[in-house]
Amino acid sequence: MKTNLRTIVTTSFAIFLLAVTTAFSQSQRKPASLGREEYIEVEKNVKLHVTDLGEGKPVVLIHGWPLSDAMYEYQYAELIQKGYRVIGITLRGFGLSDKPGGAYNYDVYADDIKVILDKLKIEGATIGGFSMGGATVIHYVAKYNAAHVSKLALFGAAAPLWTKRADFNYGFWTKEDVNGLIALNNTNRPQLFENFGKIFPANETSVSAGQGAWLGTIQAQASPYAMAESMKALRDTDLREDLKKIKIPTLILHGTQDKICSYELAEQMHKSIANSTLVPFEKSGHALFIEELPKFNAELIKFIK
Repeated sequence: MKTNLRTIVTTSFAIFLLAVTTAFSQSQRKPASLGREEYIEVEKNVKLHVTDLGEGKPVVLIHGWPLSDAMYEYQYAELIQKGYRVIGITLRGFGLSDKPGGAYNYDVYADDIKVILDKLKIEGATIGGFSMGGATVIHYVAKYNAAHVSKLALFGAAAPLWTKRADFNYGFWTKEDVNGLIALNNTNRPQLFENFGKIFPANETSVSAGQGAWLGTIQAQASPYAMAESMKALRDTDLREDLKKIKIPTLILHGTQDKICSYELAEQMHKSIANSTLVPFEKSGHALFIEELPKFNAELIKFIK
């Protein structure tokens, strides 16, 4: 009995010493991370993946359909080197963010962005968006009167409308076309990816096979449900009134050979946003952020400055 008691006491003391030593070691350690959350809750049971790197003036980037914030890998690298803080938000339903059932539209996306920028206490940021992300940041700035941001950047944006109307005969897509895309998403999603992959760049060589494979791994993470619901938002949303509400400096970067979001859309945005600058990318299709990477980064950084 005495032996057992002695063993218990010895073991307990050893555990106590280990705990004290560990606590002391942790208290003495200088944190390696910046202490920022990689997943931020925007509503109950919904967390979004956030890339938050670097220090300096903040740049907030929103991806396009059906990608994630990982698409900005080569923008993050240069922005961090140039002394900026980059905050890439992956919208719900895509990439590493949660993929709940429910609504997927520009209102929901704008609300989610607002929650994150509130929590991070961001001020004076440049907010940029690609394709559907461009439409999303337009709606964010209009809905929340440019809260937390001082500049807007649009990259191949799917705005002011992605589908034609009787009073808007611009772009490539009709509502019937998009209904066909939704049907294909729900029956043969790999074929949908393949079809979009063919029209994503300006030509067969402007995006390498490796880059195409890299983008493919990102888009495969998207929820099929979120993809379909987001296409409904792309099909139905009219942002013409939102454009009139934008008062902050705006940069529009757009490929002249874009086969997904016609260059005509960039011209319409430029006409409707009072304080805007349009920069054409003559060698690019929809993938201007990699097709003309040096020019893309240079124009964005010049605008931020």
